[in-house]
Amino acid sequence: MQDSTKKVSDVLKLFEDGEMAEYLQGDAIGYEGFQQFLKIYLEVDNVPGHLSQALFQSFQTGYYIEDTVREDVVCLSDVSCYFSLLEGGRPEDKLEFTFKLYDTDRNGILDSSEVDRIIIQMMRMAEYLDWDVSELRPILQQMMKEIDYDGSGSVSLAEWLRAGATTVPLLVLLGLEMTLKDNGQHMWRPKRFPRPVYCNLCESSIGLGKQGLSCNPSGETAAAVSGAARPPGEEDAGWGSSWGADLSPSGAVCKYVVHDRCAMKALPCEVSTYAKSRKDIGVQSHVWVRGGCESGRCDRCQKKIRIYHSLVGLHCVWCHLEIHDDCLPAMGHECDCGLLRDHILPPSSIYPSVLASGQERKTSKISQKTVDDLSLSTSEALRIDPVSNTHPLLVFVNPKSGGKQGERVLWKFQYLLNPRQVFNLLKDGPEPGLRFFRDVPDYRILVCGGDGTVGWILESIDKANLPFVPPVAVLPLGTGNDLARCLRWGGGYEGQNLGKILKDLEASKVVHMDRWSVEVIPQQTEEKSDPVPFHIINNYFSIGVDASIAHRFHIMREKYPEKFNSRMKNKLWYFEFATSESIFSTCKKLEESLTVEICGKPLDLSSLSLEGIAVLNIPSTHGGSNLWGDTKRPHGDVHGINQALGATARVITDPDILKTCVPDLSDKRLEVVGLEGAIEIGQIYTKLKNAGHRLAKCSEITFHTTKTLPMQIDGEPWMQTPCTIKITHRNQMPMLVGPPPRSSNFFGFLC
Repeated sequence: MQDSTKKVSDVLKLFEDGEMAEYLQGDAIGYEGFQQFLKIYLEVDNVPGHLSQALFQSFQTGYYIEDTVREDVVCLSDVSCYFSLLEGGRPEDKLEFTFKLYDTDRNGILDSSEVDRIIIQMMRMAEYLDWDVSELRPILQQMMKEIDYDGSGSVSLAEWLRAGATTVPLLVLLGLEMTLKDNGQHMWRPKRFPRPVYCNLCESSIGLGKQGLSCNPSGETAAAVSGAARPPGEEDAGWGSSWGADLSPSGAVCKYVVHDRCAMKALPCEVSTYAKSRKDIGVQSHVWVRGGCESGRCDRCQKKIRIYHSLVGLHCVWCHLEIHDDCLPAMGHECDCGLLRDHILPPSSIYPSVLASGQERKTSKISQKTVDDLSLSTSEALRIDPVSNTHPLLVFVNPKSGGKQGERVLWKFQYLLNPRQVFNLLKDGPEPGLRFFRDVPDYRILVCGGDGTVGWILESIDKANLPFVPPVAVLPLGTGNDLARCLRWGGGYEGQNLGKILKDLEASKVVHMDRWSVEVIPQQTEEKSDPVPFHIINNYFSIGVDASIAHRFHIMREKYPEKFNSRMKNKLWYFEFATSESIFSTCKKLEESLTVEICGKPLDLSSLSLEGIAVLNIPSTHGGSNLWGDTKRPHGDVHGINQALGATARVITDPDILKTCVPDLSDKRLEVVGLEGAIEIGQIYTKLKNAGHRLAKCSEITFHTTKTLPMQIDGEPWMQTPCTIKITHRNQMPMLVGPPPRSSNFFGFLC
């Protein structure tokens, strides 16, 4: 379809009044006509027979209007509707097209028989999605009655468009939303087993130290899968997305284990990610799968499970309990989702919005602008009703962060949580996840990536105009991870137990972090600047020596990315560029090239010899350097001078007072530090020197530069021609601070 230039409307014309009219039987076509439709639409000479037959059969259904459709034909309107929905275009255009398709008498309204055909198509789609169709027909009939807003007994185009843009996911129900399908594909990972395990299919031993396949995120990387792990003779097309890292949110994990040779014969993964019937909504049941009892001990009777002798035991996909086969009758029906229940959205909490009552649908109207933005996605088709007194976790993962760590974290969270709450940022960005969770109360966000990824998510939250702004935690996968350090989530994820990290997240507290707007006003000059990377500061802004080092690092990484594939290599490159900068001093006498205003008052730099100025929102830069330095707090009030000064101290420049100032993420003030050179930055990083030169603490700052200088925002550098830079307070964002570390030697403002 992507390679074809044809549109469904082009093909329809040929069947209605063109050279293909001979194949039309009323509003139906036979198998030969269907083949012709595919050839013309896809612009191919031949369509494989098995594909044509499978598609033809998929349009045949038991839901027929009597005497209108025979079993050896399919409805041309249904075929056209389905393919048109997969084409690009605006939602309202698709709605209008589907209306005209089902308005068979072309009178501009849908009468009862035409509405019946639409319900049949929706029933077919529901059956494909494995929904309980027995309860769905009366719901759809009632829904279609609600679309008749004027009570005339028929549906006009205006009513159809109004319904599709507000309360009723018409295009979803007619077949657009393919991610609603639990695809049944196992997430196969190659794995060498350090203990005897048994194949879930043939039940024979895989062998100690031998490689098999596991529907489990703890296997090796997808790169390994794409090579030796694929069974001999199998082509890429036979394996599909179950082998790649770019996984659909509809995938699920069951810990099925098989030989390589048994993978193609394995039964589909039957773990559902959402409720498909009203009876499944609200209470989650255990989902038991044979095998996978890695602990070797029964959670019911506490006796050993003899996992080394045969395929024995059961484990629950959602609560991860492991039991004997004989202990199953003693287990209750209800699953509480185990130790991570506070974070998990069980399938019983996610259900098709069409299964909501009519009153619920009426009270959740979506604006036309929102529909345009949604592109009729999962956020419209599914509804979330979380378990009471829980805090569902929305997880965003940047798979490219931290080398292969990002991919592994993505797979592991898809296993620990519901895959529908884990989003791959490289696939569609953060917007689908934010829309899906939009109306969920008390949810939290976990961002797995570097500082740049965190900034991306915070900016997206800003733009989303959410009714509730969720607090954000960070799993650091980047190089610097300065914000994660300040929020007690560590300087970098090194493969620790994610379950423990999620338990730490339960004990976290909310702090409202300041965020700052940056306005760059260039002067009239013939020189050209690099584009400004960000217009919001979350961590820090700097001019001069450290930005020069970062800019050289950035240029080299863009040119030779293969040389920057680990944190250790990155630090060595930084050291090399810092050494070079200390020799050449490209930003010497910086104070002669700029002036600084603090809340409208000039800052005197005449007595200083600086090569850089840093403006700090958090007390960590360059992967752990505290340029402001440690502050010995006065006895008594833990907030010391910050609390005593209150709102009156918008500007502090007195050196004696600055000595006692403690950085605070939420005080609506910035710390300004002068840097004497690259050597001083290295001394601060290695703790040989406590801090740079404390210049000010303020709520607004303006720079005027007279020559091209290196600058950076949150680690992203650029070269800027002479300009004026204004930094002002923007807003505050709720962030989650990890539990206190055992060691007391940490940034004071968080203790």
